[in-house]
Amino acid sequence: MEEKAAAATAHHNDLSAQIKAAEKRMAEIAVLRTHIVNYAKTREVYVAYRKAGYSKKFREEHEEEILLHQAAKNAFDEMGVKKLPKVKELQTEYAKLLEEKKKTYSEYRRFREEMRELLTAKVNVDRVLKMEVEQDVEKEKDHGQR
Repeated sequence: MEEKAAAATAHHNDLSAQIKAAEKRMAEIAVLRTHIVNYAKTREVYVAYRKAGYSKKFREEHEEEILLHQAAKNAFDEMGVKKLPKVKELQTEYAKLLEEKKKTYSEYRRFREEMRELLTAKVNVDRVLKMEVEQDVEKEKDHGQR
């Protein structure tokens, strides 16, 4: 009983880790996709800003686009992205991860129930065994007092 409960718990924890890893990557993809879109939308303005010699006047007029562009570039640097992936590739990876997560989550729920049942049964068995040991101790005390 104890081995089954431990195995079910371990499998449950593995599934949980898989789900968390998929969620983490999906969040990374969402952020990366947002930055790629912002980068692409603001690229022309940033090129014009560079051509204007980083003019203060130009920057004031296009502050929002320039900040978005710089934020995207900084995010790429932080993520270690050298070559921008295509948004379509990211969407494909995201969809695949979402599908895997759904499949893993249904298995996770099934094993969570199994694990709970096994742990409950184990606790009940342990409780019964403990009661039997206590009764045996009481009987020995009674026999020793006579």
